[in-house]
Amino acid sequence: MSEQDILARIKDLVAAEHDLRSQTAAGKLDPETEHKQLAQLETLLDQCWDLLRQRRARIDAGQSPDDATVQSVVQVEGYLQ
Repeated sequence: MSEQDILARIKDLVAAEHDLRSQTAAGKLDPETEHKQLAQLETLLDQCWDLLRQRRARIDAGQSPDDATVQSVVQVEGYLQ
């Protein structure tokens, strides 16, 4: 996955997040469902941002960015703990 692919995926996920919020504001989606779906989107976004950071760090270190891998949810969500 190239940097452009990752950025496009991030853009799509952010658009989905905005759509969810709009649906909830319009009364088309209940807040509980919105919360669950937003949590899933946020996790996917965290994984994408992590992959992008890995690629850029590998480039800075003179390594192949293509060797960066998507980290597990547990790994990405546990960085600050």
